Amino acid sequence: MGDAPTDKFSAGEQGLGYIYQARLALLHLLQLPEDTAVFLEKDDDLDFVDGDGGKSLASLKHKAVGDSLTDLSTDFWKSVNIWLVRYKREGRSASNLRFFLFTTGVVSTGSFLTHLLPDQSTASEEATTLVELAEKALGKSKSKLIGEIAKKFNELSAAEKQDFLERILILDSSPRIGDIPALIKDKHMRSIRREHREFVFERLEGWWNDAVIKQLTGAKAEGIFGFEVSDKLSAYAEEYKSDNLPIMFRGKVPPGEIDTENDPRLFVMQLREIGISSNRIRSAIMDYYRAFEQRSTWARENLLVSGEIEEYEDRLADEWGRYRDVAFEDLNMDSAEDALLEAGKTLYNWAEFETGKIESLRIRARVTESYVIRGSFHILADTVPDPRVYWHPRFLDRLGDLLGVVK
Repeated sequence: MGDAPTDKFSAGEQGLGYIYQARLALLHLLQLPEDTAVFLEKDDDLDFVDGDGGKSLASLKHKAVGDSLTDLSTDFWKSVNIWLVRYKREGRSASNLRFFLFTTGVVSTGSFLTHLLPDQSTASEEATTLVELAEKALGKSKSKLIGEIAKKFNELSAAEKQDFLERILILDSSPRIGDIPALIKDKHMRSIRREHREFVFERLEGWWNDAVIKQLTGAKAEGIFGFEVSDKLSAYAEEYKSDNLPIMFRGKVPPGEIDTENDPRLFVMQLREIGISSNRIRSAIMDYYRAFEQRSTWARENLLVSGEIEEYEDRLADEWGRYRDVAFEDLNMDSAEDALLEAGKTLYNWAEFETGKIESLRIRARVTESYVIRGSFHILADTVPDPRVYWHPRFLDRLGDLLGVVK
């Protein structure tokens, strides 16, 4: 399959580079000690700072398939240009800097850059030193750009040149952007059941991208630490245990405007019928939205056991029926409307504020998020044509009139 034509004004490659930068940072932070912090777009594409204050600057190059690095590749020398500035600024040989070039390309056989690959010798006692190899390569170039970099390099002493070059490590054949999710799932999520790893990764990357944005916009001044990633991954993993479920809609609000006065849904009509305030109805609408969307997500991700939602709703409806009998016990056919409203509010207040304390009403033992229970009661109150729960003692009798149909 041939490559698609490339528009010279397209920002696709640049955009891909930014996504690659964030993904590769996450992958490597998972592989490093937890007290390591990463910064994006500070002194280089990525800055890794270890617990002792040592800093590693990393340049990233996401290249076309089959691309290679040669003696005079601008990808390498542009990175050298950045590193030379940092090296001189930080005290040259007294600095605690290391330099990495992550590239999806491959270093060409015969290039002096092979000496900068892992497990290669860069010692100054070699017959032909690394400095001599670099200077020989630079001498071949007629590029103005590389010529300017060579001038900066030659401002170093011979010992500093060797020291500088020995700090460089090229990691070629680095994973491509599409390969990184699988690497993270396969190597860092083994404690998570295979069928859940995709969803855990999506949530981890969503959190990670938010953290990256906060750093790049200045909302988060410090680096992102490895232990933050470990803690977040551990928290997500716990949510996928057999006695738990992930909570994804905390703080979410439904799209569009919330109209507490004219919302036609049955559960909202029920709340208006017992005189619940507009602010509390607004909260109920949000609970309904969060619970409905949450349950849909659980079902979509196949996290629920067959019949689990139905059994859960049966438990809620049964408990509601028991408390309804208590709340309505003193009412009779002649009870005044004020008494009916009071009994309805008592029942609703129990559902809103007390049921979250009852462990047997949790869908699973460790799912304690209040909107799950509250919203589920509203879902039951919205069942058409006959709601499974109601608040006003006479609601079922009035349902036909409220809906504008003959029951």
